[in-house]
Amino acid sequence: MLNMIEHGQERTNPPLLIVHGLYGSARNWSVIAKRMSDQHHVIAVDQRNHGDSPWFDTHSYIDMAHDLIAVAQHIGRPLNVVGHSMGGKAAMVMALMRPDLVNRLLVADIAPIAYGHDQSQYIQAMQAVDLTQVHKRSDAVEQLAERVDDTTLQSFFTQSLDVAGKRWKLNLDVLGRDMQHILGFPEIQGSFDGPALFLSGSESPYVQEDGKAIAKKFFPIARFAKLKGAGHWLHAEKPREFEAALRHYFAAEL
Repeated sequence: MLNMIEHGQERTNPPLLIVHGLYGSARNWSVIAKRMSDQHHVIAVDQRNHGDSPWFDTHSYIDMAHDLIAVAQHIGRPLNVVGHSMGGKAAMVMALMRPDLVNRLLVADIAPIAYGHDQSQYIQAMQAVDLTQVHKRSDAVEQLAERVDDTTLQSFFTQSLDVAGKRWKLNLDVLGRDMQHILGFPEIQGSFDGPALFLSGSESPYVQEDGKAIAKKFFPIARFAKLKGAGHWLHAEKPREFEAALRHYFAAEL
């Protein structure tokens, strides 16, 4: 079972499952999860090979979807699901495999397609950190800066660092080996006929017309919207606006 961080209490409206993206964790979503817990029982998970969840020798979307299905079965009710980036793909596959477990789906800044860019340079950057010389988080940031220019990413990556334990809470070897799976999307049949919203950042290139067309094949009544002024990390760049979009979307059923 995935590690779960729960906020709020059982309510009559569906619980809200939050699924983070690559190199993330449930804790990255704590602020939004806590704020949303005034209307939902919120469950944020660490995906496999991330955070405090178990490490496995595979990292495919079918595997990730099965992990989420197990969480839904544990909760015992159909869920509203929010997934960002890699988490959005995992949430989509979950909805396609078990539409009965998903009430409404919100996919944040990703489409059900393969992407051509690579994320392996960040794996290499984290693996290059000499953890024996890391005594506080800023020591790791200083080392990462030699390979990663973006200061936001430097800080983001070190949120997955166990300083006291001298270890990354990321299965970097498996994530690096399975990067093609992570950048891709599985060949899968089926459709999800429930409500689906693809919310992307207006400054992000991740969701283009080709991705929308493929999304429509899997999610026939999908809607598409953009968060003005946001990039790929829309929930972190525009947290209040992202929260407002969640509230508006999920309030449609209340």
